[in-house]
Amino acid sequence: MDVDTRLLRYFAAVAAEGNLTRAAARLYVSQPALTKQIRQLEGLLGVELFVRSRAGMALTPAGEALAGRVPGLLTEWNLALRETRQAAGRAARVLRVGFLASAANEATPRIIAEFARRQPGWRVDMRQASWGDPTGGLADGEVDSALLRLPFPGQDRLRVRELFSEPRWVALASGHPLVERESIAFADLLDEPFVAAPAETGAWRDYWLGVDERAARTPRIGAVTDQPDEWLSAIANGYGIALAPESSARFYARPGITYRPVTGVAPSRVGVVWKAESDTDPVVRAFVECCTELCSGTD
Repeated sequence: MDVDTRLLRYFAAVAAEGNLTRAAARLYVSQPALTKQIRQLEGLLGVELFVRSRAGMALTPAGEALAGRVPGLLTEWNLALRETRQAAGRAARVLRVGFLASAANEATPRIIAEFARRQPGWRVDMRQASWGDPTGGLADGEVDSALLRLPFPGQDRLRVRELFSEPRWVALASGHPLVERESIAFADLLDEPFVAAPAETGAWRDYWLGVDERAARTPRIGAVTDQPDEWLSAIANGYGIALAPESSARFYARPGITYRPVTGVAPSRVGVVWKAESDTDPVVRAFVECCTELCSGTD
């Protein structure tokens, strides 16, 4: 019997959450779609995995047996997939680099060009990640290195070299009353609804909501998005405002959105990130050195 690993991931999420609604949010799928997938898995296995009730989803004895095995199965599959992709990248002489937003800003093309000069025959494949994964695909082995906004969840388990910092600004709908100001105090934004990253991103979402500067005041969430286009649309349509790097005014300029400097919040930081096992990889090291040298003095 062949079972799609996607079904096992869905099962694992429901087993962990004990609730379809929370599991669906965690997986970024609709609840009806998730229900259908769980029923499909039960049909394939010929067993009932959950007892459904108003209180949630409780595992049956069969479900408990499967739940004990699935994490290990998925871990092994992820490892096999990661090693396969890494081998393919090495064979093709491709360095996969994940990034969020504008990566290293204007330094990015210079970094790629310098890397190609130092590593003849190699090229960089830049892969933009959704904001639902602040590691840019590095945690799941999708990439070899990444250019990321700091801090992000799991940062302490990875190698990080900070490259530069830039002020955080605020993005507002152009019709917002605060647009008339040249600069805006963060204290004047505390009651505004914010466009936020998914809750699963934890500390990364909190950072871009300015939680540390709120003195325990809970942010108002007007919309949740994990893609730049959705983020821009939510702001332009007036669902909320958002903190953003100063460079967003250049890289994400759009009619209907105005960017303004914000006082009272710490700056955004950008770093190049890689895994500890890549410390001895000369290709990854070359990329890190390119980033370090070409981003020095850009604060």
